[in-house]
Amino acid sequence: MFIYKGSTALITGASKGLGVTFAEELARRGADLVLVARSKDALQTLAARLTAQYGVKCCVIAADLANPRTIDDIYAELSETGVPVDLLINNAGLGLSGRFLDHDHSKEQASIQVNVQALVGLSHRFGRAMSARGRGGIINIASNSAFQPLPYMATYAASKAFVLHFGEALQHELSPRGVRVMTACPGPTATSFFEGTPTTMSDRSFDTPEMVVRGILRAFDQGKAVAYPGRSSVRFATWLPRLLPRSLIVRLAAIATGKMGLASAKANLQPVVVNIGQVRSTPVKTPHRDGHQQTC
Repeated sequence: MFIYKGSTALITGASKGLGVTFAEELARRGADLVLVARSKDALQTLAARLTAQYGVKCCVIAADLANPRTIDDIYAELSETGVPVDLLINNAGLGLSGRFLDHDHSKEQASIQVNVQALVGLSHRFGRAMSARGRGGIINIASNSAFQPLPYMATYAASKAFVLHFGEALQHELSPRGVRVMTACPGPTATSFFEGTPTTMSDRSFDTPEMVVRGILRAFDQGKAVAYPGRSSVRFATWLPRLLPRSLIVRLAAIATGKMGLASAKANLQPVVVNIGQVRSTPVKTPHRDGHQQTC
């Protein structure tokens, strides 16, 4: 079982949804936190609350994950301040719903940068440090959409398929070095992910963030390589693409996303940009590279 108390966990996409729930659950277990997300104010509020409630240290980071330079900047900032990351949770995601050609190509590329390139970059930087120490953990958040092509969310589903395959391979490579890697594939969850879309899914179709996060951490503690948190129907749905012809799976997936109201949507799903600073009771601000600012 991973020892959370006294460790440091870095969570991307930490200002809402699963990110907030991960932060709360890990703080409850005694882990210090590095919180990365779009809203610096929301993160500072969350960090102050968790510090007051659980007595853990919280570091708040804001930088654009769609910018390839950001990964090196985040790693350099934490290295300079002597903050070792023992557990990396790649939770941040960016997606688009609607027809692929209706989107600006730069937005499609940004979703790949956040979902794939940033995840790979963070896993490489912090995974190498964990491997050198002989201990650590990485949890990558994929999706049940990773198991089949998904019309009207084509790039998102494809990026999550990458996350699943990458995570399974990385687990094989790093486990002999003491670093545990797990990929989680949740189904629809009651977060802000579908905000801005005309989805017609009922509330009963969603798992709660608390159920999903606890299921993910339970599977991680059990040493699993892939986790299917939430209701059993999510796990069952992942088997269909392995049993049915792929042409049929694509048609069924298109019908499903159409019924969800996503075929005509053009909204961003779960956009992520992030800021840098540490929350303390008497902050002193000092400038950092490329306009970042750290509150110590």
